[in-house]
Amino acid sequence: MSRFIHQCLKPASAVLTLGGVAGGAYAADTTALHQDGVATSDGTHAEQTTAGTSASRAAQDGVQATQVERIHVIGHPFNTMHAGNDMGRMPQDVMHTPQTIDVVPRELIKQQNAKSLDEALRNVPGITASVGEGAGGLNGDQFLIRGFPAQNDIYEDGLRDFGVYSRDSFNYDSVNVIKGPSSQVFGNGTTGGAINVVTKTPTVNDHYNVDFSGGSADYFRGTVDVNKRINDTMAFRLEGLGASNNVVGRDHVWDHRWGIAPSVAFGLGTKTTVVLQVMHETDNSIPDYGMPVVKARGSAYGRPISEYGVPRQNWYGKQQDHNHTDDTMETLRLKHIFNDHLTFHNDLRFGEYSRDFEASKVQCGTKCVNALNSGNYGAGVITRNTNGSVPLPYKQNSWSFQDVASLQADFKTGFLRHQVVTGFDMEYVHDSRHQDTYEGASLTKAVPTANMLYPDPHNVPDAMVRRVSAQANSMPNIAGIGKKPNSRGYGFDTGIFLYDQIWLTNWASIKGGFRWDRWQSNYWTSGLSELPNNPDRSFPQTTNTFNPTASLVLTPTKWQTVYFTYASSTTPTGMYVTSGAIPVRPGSKGTVDTRPQRARLYEVGSKFSLLHDRLGATISLFRLDKSNALTTDPVSNSTINTGAQQRNQGMELSLGGMILPGWNITATYALYDPKTSSNGGGRMHNQIQYVPHNQATLWSAYEAFPGTPWNFTIGGGLTWRQKVYLDNDNTSKVPANVDFDTVISHHFGRHWQVSLNGYNLANRLNYNSLFSGYATPAPGRTFLGRLTMDY
Repeated sequence: MSRFIHQCLKPASAVLTLGGVAGGAYAADTTALHQDGVATSDGTHAEQTTAGTSASRAAQDGVQATQVERIHVIGHPFNTMHAGNDMGRMPQDVMHTPQTIDVVPRELIKQQNAKSLDEALRNVPGITASVGEGAGGLNGDQFLIRGFPAQNDIYEDGLRDFGVYSRDSFNYDSVNVIKGPSSQVFGNGTTGGAINVVTKTPTVNDHYNVDFSGGSADYFRGTVDVNKRINDTMAFRLEGLGASNNVVGRDHVWDHRWGIAPSVAFGLGTKTTVVLQVMHETDNSIPDYGMPVVKARGSAYGRPISEYGVPRQNWYGKQQDHNHTDDTMETLRLKHIFNDHLTFHNDLRFGEYSRDFEASKVQCGTKCVNALNSGNYGAGVITRNTNGSVPLPYKQNSWSFQDVASLQADFKTGFLRHQVVTGFDMEYVHDSRHQDTYEGASLTKAVPTANMLYPDPHNVPDAMVRRVSAQANSMPNIAGIGKKPNSRGYGFDTGIFLYDQIWLTNWASIKGGFRWDRWQSNYWTSGLSELPNNPDRSFPQTTNTFNPTASLVLTPTKWQTVYFTYASSTTPTGMYVTSGAIPVRPGSKGTVDTRPQRARLYEVGSKFSLLHDRLGATISLFRLDKSNALTTDPVSNSTINTGAQQRNQGMELSLGGMILPGWNITATYALYDPKTSSNGGGRMHNQIQYVPHNQATLWSAYEAFPGTPWNFTIGGGLTWRQKVYLDNDNTSKVPANVDFDTVISHHFGRHWQVSLNGYNLANRLNYNSLFSGYATPAPGRTFLGRLTMDY
């Protein structure tokens, strides 16, 4: 039937009406039409909609089907031009939104067996992972978009996720990356862009999925996805996860996690829809600060010591290093359609986050460099820089609240058609943390070093393992703060937004608007007040921000959009409440530099949906200017206003969809020219740290002989990132990343599938997580087998 739909329906938005046919018989081909619209075996994409009681449900209940089932064919799932942004604040689809939006669709996540947000985002050019450092030890998902920090710009269904943890993809439907400043939609921040995860939600069709994976490095992963219809307008869904793995090519590094995400939906198919979701994830892992970066053996630049021949698997941490996180978010989303002209959205979320963290930041000192220069690696030592420096072990607890209400109005004034979106956004986040040290520790008694060639995580005396409350002789002295083991802070933002898209003709429109925010924050340090000149301190600040946006949108044909956009964003100091031990750094007089970071985007681009919506393509040229760039102090992990001017400009291309029946492709390319100024951020016209000049991805898969016992799908691709500098002075760098991946799979009937994924087939030494003083090697050659049951 799916082959019939593909061959007979040429218009992409045609609707096929099948009267009196049971919905369960529609997908007699190798892949069923699932409850929320998935790919059929020939590559088309279908969504089931019903009028009244569906024929499918009537047939299942043994009742004569008298209603009409509609299948709305919208093209191929890899063509994301018609993908929605799934937010009331962004009502247009990707094609008609005047900004670069990269979508990682569900089918791509499935083919690649992408198990985390980090793995899914490897399909998006311009994103770099950073592990961070300092007292906060910024592990977890810490991304940069177009070279600018986005650690506070990760969203789930349009609401901010304040947690600092490694996000699993077990409840993901797709991942959208909105490039460039987006403060008018998401609020403060979003300098380089925003990452918005679209989660799975209940639908009115029963669906059961169980998935098991296993393979290299003692890898095991199991997920379950159960969707149950309760009645015509109510459904329940439950996703669950259990996973455990080591890391290929890294000793002593492992990760154990579990998660659960129940949700219930009311009013499906009616004018009022309410979705209640809960997501919980617990993660126990080993922090991996990777390889220290040094300049040795005649190298013109500093490089990770693994580039000099030190074994890539060497891990230089301590036996008690750990990263334990518990993260829970409760979300309530309401949508009400008053009539054809007015639609109201209200999204509410509470979040609770906790973290127990202990790590060893590695450094290569004089003995290490001498060993590299002489070739006698066994004589070299790696410093586990913990006592008297950072990161110190700590416990962190955070909670957050956010409510976003928006009203969409569609109306006419004379011959002009309007789409107005207005509303308010209110969020509050609170964080507290306590730093510990080790029994008997002092500034002169550090954790023993590790041998560069044969590191042993167990050669640490018991006294250095037992954590105790911080003492004065074991705490670093931070200028303007002193020696303080305790910190707490909050951020409170209230914002209003309004923008209007006005169609001057059917093919030309202008879009403009603004967002105003009032950002309030305070940060306290306390403890060890008995020391002279070491009082408890607080650093309050309030900032009002105004961010306008304007666009010109042309749609000369139904398959093409051309646009020009100006957008702005503001990042106040003290915004990174949960992701840094010290959200601000006081000056010499104890005051805080409250100048915010500002960014401006100029972008022109075009989007195409071709071959009857089976293939989508985009091209964009942009220029992104940032003033008063914020950076992180590697000693205190505090946020610093550098005053630097930074600019990234370039071109981005993408292609996704179906080339021929059964043959899908996803390809992207980015060409960047990232420059920094001399004041506070390196020498004039140096390349911005972490930003490559060139970056590209390619993934393609072909499904052969669908619907037959000998069917199979084979595919693969590569991810390439040119070398990047690790500092704005351009004195250290990591080489290019080249990663070849593949997949082969087979369907047993409609409901069972086996597949084998291979990653980094060349076993190349790549680096995933980057920071100024070290880089973490990516996993080596990995194979994962997978068994999927889907009913």
